[in-house]
Amino acid sequence: MDNGRKKRIAEEFMALVDVVAELRGPMGCPWDRQQDHRSLRRYLIEETYEVVEAIDQGSLDKLEEELGDVLLQVLLHSQIANEEGSFDIADVCRRIRMKLIRRHPHVFGGLEVSGVDEVLSNWEHIKSREPGKSEMDSAISGVPSSLPALMRASEISKKAARVGFEWPDLGGVLAKLKEEVSEVEESIASGDEGSIKHEIGDLLFAVVNLARWLKVDPEESLREMLERFRNRFEAIERHARSEGRHISDMTIEEMDAVWNSVKK
Repeated sequence: MDNGRKKRIAEEFMALVDVVAELRGPMGCPWDRQQDHRSLRRYLIEETYEVVEAIDQGSLDKLEEELGDVLLQVLLHSQIANEEGSFDIADVCRRIRMKLIRRHPHVFGGLEVSGVDEVLSNWEHIKSREPGKSEMDSAISGVPSSLPALMRASEISKKAARVGFEWPDLGGVLAKLKEEVSEVEESIASGDEGSIKHEIGDLLFAVVNLARWLKVDPEESLREMLERFRNRFEAIERHARSEGRHISDMTIEEMDAVWNSVKK
C-alpha cells in the first residue's frame, strides 16, 4: 500500500474515532451517552443484516454506507470499553491483527499449503491451541448460539466434517436425507408432536449437510428462494387485483396457474 493511501486511511479513521468520542463526551449526544454494550446489541445485528442486503442487491454505494454503520457500532463499543478502562479501539485492532498473522502461517510464515481445505484445517488446529482454549473444548465449539439456526447448523456441520465426522461420499449424504424424510413420515403417522418436531430438525440438518457437500451456502440458497417466492406470490396478488378480486377469492388451481406462468 502506498504512503498516500496509508495517510488518508489513518486520517479518516482517527477523525471518525474522535467524532465517536465526542458523541459520548460530556457535551455530546444524550442518546449516544446513555448507550451501553447491551443496549447497542440490537443495532449491531440490524446493521449487519443491512450490509448483507446491500451485498444481495449488488449496490456498492449502499454497501459503502452500511459498512460505515457497522464500523460505527464497533467504535461505539470500543469507546464505551475505553471509558470503563477495559480496552480501546487500538487494542481491538492489535488483537485482530495478531490473530490474523498467527492463523495465516502460510502467508506470514514459512508454511506451505496445498489449497483451501488445508488452510481451513490448519486454522482449526491453530485455534484449538490458542490461549484460553482447553483440550476439553469440543471440536464444534465456538459457533455462537445467537446465530440464525440455519447459519449455525452450517457452521457446526463444517467443523464436524473437518475432524473426520463425515460421510465417505455424496451417496451417503443423500441416503441420510431419504432416511430422515422416512422418519418424518413415521412421526407424522404416530401423531407424536414431540417426535415430529425432533425429526423435522434432523431433516433440516440433513439438508444443511447436503448443501455443504454441494458447496452451496444454505442460508443464501434459502434467502434467494424466499425472494423467488415473494415475486411469484405478489404476481398472484396482482393478477387477482386485475380482476377486481382479492387473492383469498382465488382457488388453489387459479393460484397455481399464475404461479407456474411466472415460474416459466
